[in-house]
Amino acid sequence: MASSNPSASSRTAGGGSVDEGRRAGPLIVTEDLALLDDLLRLCAAAGAEPEVHHTVPERRAGWAEAPLVLVGDDAAVRCRGAVRRPGVILVGHDQDDPEVWRRAVEIGAECVLRLPDAESWLVDRIADGVEGVGRQALTVGVIGGRGGAGASTLACALALAAARIGRRTLLVDGDPLGGGLDVLLGGERTEGRRWPDFAASQGRVAGGALEESLPSVRGLRVLSWDRGDSVLVPPEAMRSVLAAARRRGGVVVVDLPRRVDEAVTEALAQLDLGLLVVPGELRAVAAAHRVASLAGMVLRDLRVVVRGPYAAGLDERWVADALRLPLAGELPHDAGLPAALDAGSPPGAEARGPLGRFCGEFWERALAAESAS
Repeated sequence: MASSNPSASSRTAGGGSVDEGRRAGPLIVTEDLALLDDLLRLCAAAGAEPEVHHTVPERRAGWAEAPLVLVGDDAAVRCRGAVRRPGVILVGHDQDDPEVWRRAVEIGAECVLRLPDAESWLVDRIADGVEGVGRQALTVGVIGGRGGAGASTLACALALAAARIGRRTLLVDGDPLGGGLDVLLGGERTEGRRWPDFAASQGRVAGGALEESLPSVRGLRVLSWDRGDSVLVPPEAMRSVLAAARRRGGVVVVDLPRRVDEAVTEALAQLDLGLLVVPGELRAVAAAHRVASLAGMVLRDLRVVVRGPYAAGLDERWVADALRLPLAGELPHDAGLPAALDAGSPPGAEARGPLGRFCGEFWERALAAESAS
């Protein structure tokens, strides 16, 4: 089927052609200039360069391989008979058209959108298509049952272990008073953006742009704090940044403070799994019980990691039973860890060390369970 405008086959939002090496943007099929202007504006907001046609492209691949196809109401008749594929959306302005669903069925559209009401949803969907969103990242949060429990140490070690096995890994420092995970990893001087640069983020943050902007330290990306004054991260920013991080897939590890404010609540809501680090002593168990009750109001899957050495009469099972939480594992005592940290070696840097082995075994179990789901 020929296009009614020979030059339309290569038209993009920027007025040029789409380069072969560039990830394809959505395909727009419409002759309605007002609708086209709206769709080009929404594509620009999503960071996408669409290809525009007045009818089904002559190249079969142009229709079949686009990450998303936006068909205007005016073009639905011209798209009858096109190859059925997922990701076709019928878009228009008329809110009261009773025939719209019949046209949607004829072209195999998965949904019908009416602008301007659906603009926000459509921007997200376009951006997802351009970013190639698949399975979201397995997102694990680490919380200390009491001060000094070792949550930051475990978070860094988990991130290093995930990167070691080839997973795309992003480590998020959710505690502005913790001193900075980039410091713990030895990357405080590495260039890249920190939390103050994202404090005003609202709405959608592009996952690829987020990842590329962050410091790269020891094979993973780190979002931490700068050395300036403390900056309040609003819950909207925490939601946007973590959602962007998760869309890239792989693994996201979040180090969280013991307090549960609005921003921490947003982070907890996006976790697949939470690990509560509890030293094997009675006062730590008592403090951890309060943390667990608060975090458990938001987090569906919270497990305990028990750290030795133990007070008399306690072991990892006793601690887990006392907190009424599943046991994620026993973190063995590593007598050489303080000296290694003082020498500038990040926690868990050695895969064969006690901490490295614990983290490697954790990911083996967690990623196997994710693959089976």
